[in-house]
Amino acid sequence: MSNPFAEQIAQAMAEMQTELARAEAMQQEMNELTGSVTSKDRMVTVKVGSQGQVVSMTFHTDDYREMAPAELAKVLTDVLNEARADVGRQVAERISRFDGIGETLRLSMTGGSELDEILEPLWAMAPGYEDEEKKKAKAGRQEEFRG
Repeated sequence: MSNPFAEQIAQAMAEMQTELARAEAMQQEMNELTGSVTSKDRMVTVKVGSQGQVVSMTFHTDDYREMAPAELAKVLTDVLNEARADVGRQVAERISRFDGIGETLRLSMTGGSELDEILEPLWAMAPGYEDEEKKKAKAGRQEEFRG
């Protein structure tokens, strides 16, 4: 005869392994992410990594030699900022694939999910568990009072 509690734990662990694998794959993908932008005048192309670090800067013309330092600085600053924004959008898009995971984990850690019900007997065995439950109950009453 199988134990339903053990089956639920096994299922929860399998789901966590799947999410961990997804997170590791995304981390690898994010480490390899780059954003590349070319200036409006096509003078320079800048490539940045996922942490905003400059990976490469390629000048396509010699026009920069005749620019005032402030003008060149503005072109470079603008292109760098655009490339960082591009990589930022890519990072945000990839992170959005994990929408809902944080809420599920939060609920499982703080109460309110099926996983809490499954793990309740194990938590009850932990030293100091009853003291924590009393603190939670007191905090809950305080929240009710604050309205």
